[in-house]
This record gives sequence, C-alpha cells and structure tokens, in this order.
Amino acid sequence: MKKNVLITGTSSGVGYESALLFAKNGFKVYASMRNLAKGEALKEQAAADGLDISLIRLDVTELDSIQAAVESIVAADGRIDMLINNAGAGFGKTTEQATIEEVKWVTDVNYLGVVYCCRAVIPFMRKQRAGHIINITSVGGLVGQPFNELYCGAKFAVEGYTESLASYISDPFNIKLSIVEPGGISTEFMKSAIASTASAEGQLASGEYLSIFEKYMSGTQARADKETVQIYQTGAEVAQVILEVAQQEEPPLRVRTSAWAEALCHLKTAADPDGTKLVNQVKSSFLS
Repeated sequence: MKKNVLITGTSSGVGYESALLFAKNGFKVYASMRNLAKGEALKEQAAADGLDISLIRLDVTELDSIQAAVESIVAADGRIDMLINNAGAGFGKTTEQATIEEVKWVTDVNYLGVVYCCRAVIPFMRKQRAGHIINITSVGGLVGQPFNELYCGAKFAVEGYTESLASYISDPFNIKLSIVEPGGISTEFMKSAIASTASAEGQLASGEYLSIFEKYMSGTQARADKETVQIYQTGAEVAQVILEVAQQEEPPLRVRTSAWAEALCHLKTAADPDGTKLVNQVKSSFLS
C-alpha cells in the first residue's frame, strides 16, 4: 500500500519539486496550495508523467481550510502517513520599519501555519501509531541574519516547536519529527524575498540603517546573481534531501541541505549535527 503525504505550498519551488519527486518514488501525494489556480503547471506535469498527485486547497493561515484538507485525506485513505510543512514566505525589514500587520503575517505564514497543520494531523497519526512530520525551516532557523530578524524569529520558533514535539510524541506514538534546513534556494521564493527587501530601500535610506543595508543588499544580490552551486541550490536539490529524510526508518531530527548551509551553521550544530543527542538528553532529563 502506498504511503500518502500532504505537502503544503506546492505551486512552485521546493513544494512543486517535492510533489513530483515523492510521486515518482511511490508516494500518493496530496499537493496543497492556497490558490488552486496556480496549480496548473503541477497538474499538467503530473498528468504527463502519470503521477499519483491530487491538488487540494489549503491556506496555512486558515484553520478551516487546514482541517478540511486533512479530513478529506483521511476520509479517502483512512489515514495520513506524512506531513511536509513547506509553505512559507521570505521577509526582510527592520523591526522598526515593519508594520504590526507585517509582523503578524510573517509569523502566521512561517510559524503558526506549521503549528496549525501539525495540530490537524497529530490526532490521526497518534491513533494510527505511525506518522512522520517534516518541517522545512532554513539556516535562518539556526543563525540570525541582518534585516531578517522577523523571518528568522519565525523559523527559530519552528525549530523549538519541533524539538519539543519530538521529545514526547515520537516514542509513545511512533510519530517521527524532522527539520530540513536549506540555505539559499534559487527559486521564486528567493527572488521574492530579495525584491521585498529591496523595495524597502527608500524608507531605509532616510535612516541610520542605510550603510548597513547597502552592504547587506550588495552581498545578497551578488550571491543571487551568481547562483553558485556552493551557495544556492535548486528546488529539486532540496526536494531530494527531503525525500531522503522521508525514506529513513530512523530519520534525523534536523539536517542541512548543502555544504554551505553546514558551514554557516557549524558553530550551532557541531556538537550534535542531527539533533539526536539533544532530544535524547531532554527525554532523559524530563521523562525518565
């Protein structure tokens, strides 16, 4: 029997590539997105390749749409085997500059959406005593970066949330938790994030952040223009790492997706690269 997987944010980038790759490797894929009109490319490719991919609407900021999507999968298959929380959005503004609405939005999309989706699937995974949740964060979930504090804060939150879940639901209920931490990705996500940050230049130019911002933007744009293999990966390359994590019997808690990402995070991860030691220590300290 095929395992099924719900993937959020599949209209482009890593989500799109993951939907195709998982289906090619024997999964029944439920590819979700906020706007189904943006799913035509995925639908056409799935049909051309004869892949088992069903498109469903799911907005990670809407509780009703999340619950409806999960319940429709369980109604169709009697279970839900895997959730990949991929949906997210880049954001680059200073804390002073961002509006309260923007602070709430970046938190909702990048952190609370993950919590809401996990909250919807965990009861079913707990009852079936099996499941795997893979949360896609970023090196920004381990290393704070200039002008990205609100985005990084949301990704840090996903890291802590996942670590905490793993400490008490993995063993008794056989629900695996994993975090995949990409570095730069040469997809529309990265272009959108850069454009969003660059559009703030007019406002930043009038303040004391200008010289810092110019250094940041020149470096970011230079890396984006080069799109070197060492720094920027394709969505397909990141999807391959996600698949490898999904296929492991004993998956790691966390994994970086490139040598560049490993190097950036080395000071945070050197003592416990895959997070397993820390989770075991927490279990021993709190649950023994």
